[in-house]
Amino acid sequence: MSSERMKIPLIDLSNLGKDDSSRWESTKIEIREALQEYGCFEATCNNIPPELKKSVDDGMRQLFDRPLAIKLRNKYPHKPYAGYMGQHDHVPLYESLGIDGALSSRAVDTFANLMWPGQGNPTFSKDFRLYCEKLSELDKIVRRVVVESLGLEDYIDEHINSTDYVCRMQKYEAPRTPRSMLGLVPHTDKNILTVLHQLNHVNGLQFLTKDGKNWIPADQTSPYSFVVVLGISFHAWTNGRLHAPYHKVVVSGDEARYSIGLFSVPKEGCVVKAPAELVDEDHPLLYKPFDYFKFLDFTSTDAGRVSSDPLKDYCGA
Repeated sequence: MSSERMKIPLIDLSNLGKDDSSRWESTKIEIREALQEYGCFEATCNNIPPELKKSVDDGMRQLFDRPLAIKLRNKYPHKPYAGYMGQHDHVPLYESLGIDGALSSRAVDTFANLMWPGQGNPTFSKDFRLYCEKLSELDKIVRRVVVESLGLEDYIDEHINSTDYVCRMQKYEAPRTPRSMLGLVPHTDKNILTVLHQLNHVNGLQFLTKDGKNWIPADQTSPYSFVVVLGISFHAWTNGRLHAPYHKVVVSGDEARYSIGLFSVPKEGCVVKAPAELVDEDHPLLYKPFDYFKFLDFTSTDAGRVSSDPLKDYCGA
């Protein structure tokens, strides 16, 4: 099958709840199979009101129009990949800002006060935090379903409560050339789970198939659909049962692409460790327990950057 005909799975999560046990069980199977075979899926969900999406979209555009000197204030010195990213030769079209602790009003207000010195941006702060809260609801549903599908219901609360959220706002400048250009290099996400929302109609996200042979376009089918991506840390927590896919962004044309990603990440001090129930003769332990932030530090080293499997090199069993 050619990559043009392949698509990532599409799963409807609108109004999903355990009160409809039949739908819950069938959706649980869909999600588990999608994350096993693709490591991602497109989710349709009706929890983002149109006016909220428009407000966040407008705020994003204002944000990226801020002077570079202002945007460079977005930094977290002791956390890789958390603050401003851009101006890199290998991805000249990519620019991104981040908020660590994106569900915290204080964290979002602090960010807004940096970006709009003197007066802040109350509308951005209020709507952006609400938007992240809505995305986190989707993240928690997916993770709850996955843990339950593994027969580990007793771990659900511990797993959900062990994470925090980082939000990244991303702009891919239009290449304005006849050919497509790489907007973001192929990579795997290192966190637990990522929820991506494409804010305009400019596509470009692609996923590498599990066999490494084809890139599948993940073109948005609705302005209110989201792409859910499994991260390496969740792959490790499930002892390899779920797939963390390589993905990239390829852009073309004359219009910039805007997207937002909400990343669930282990809280500081929490160790990523596969439950004992997922380790047996058929599934030997793949990774020793590890500290997520120390693993991130490793990926920033020369050895981590060139590694084809940084988690295995860092803490393979």
